[in-house]
Amino acid sequence: MAQHARSARRFVALLAVLLSLPALAYNQDRVATDQAGQPLRIAGSVVVVEPDIELTEVTTGGLNEPRREWSDAARRLFPEAMGQVLAQGGHDRKPDFEIRDDLPPRSRLGQVIRLNEAVAMSIAVYTRRGSHLATKDRRLDWTLGEGVSELRDATGADYALFTYVRDSYASEGRAAMRVLGLLAGAAMGGVVDIGGGRQMGVATLVDLRTGQVVWFNLMSNQTGDLRDAEGAAKSARQMLTGLPL
Repeated sequence: MAQHARSARRFVALLAVLLSLPALAYNQDRVATDQAGQPLRIAGSVVVVEPDIELTEVTTGGLNEPRREWSDAARRLFPEAMGQVLAQGGHDRKPDFEIRDDLPPRSRLGQVIRLNEAVAMSIAVYTRRGSHLATKDRRLDWTLGEGVSELRDATGADYALFTYVRDSYASEGRAAMRVLGLLAGAAMGGVVDIGGGRQMGVATLVDLRTGQVVWFNLMSNQTGDLRDAEGAAKSARQMLTGLPL
């Protein structure tokens, strides 16, 4: 499943959530609980599924234009950075799982990948304050079903770590307009910020024996840079905040 072929429309719900979050760094990580309300004990091997990443440039007019060279760099650096974070914790890891470019979306494995994306976006929307589902409240109570066994058979792992990241950077024209807007706002005694780039991400850890989503994190930043190793490492650490492995 080619990264660049994935439709940005899948992230409309996530974007809507993130735009309402605080302007500075934000994390919302959750761990599933057992029937007694205690955090699940998580132990076993983990596989990092190829991250879904796209980097864009915010034009003067506010449009997000994909930058392939930036995205290609991030798709190489970010998984490496996550691997380093996991290695520091001494976790049992299986080789990273790359999604084949020719993987049929309707295949069982393709359906698992797409289902996790849909579930991750739903969690992002329905675990934020004021948007909880009546049947779930604030609990992390989501599952992909038994079909995840397809991914377990393909990787030999007990858990799969999925990540989705969108990162944007203001063009020179956009940055200049933003400064002018802030100066104009200050002159009028207020704040006028048209916005620049923003980094946003979602991560899920799925038990491949049961299909249960056992951990989730929603990340939002107005800073961060996945185009270099240092920035990728910083973002990876924040993305994996609270990972219960």
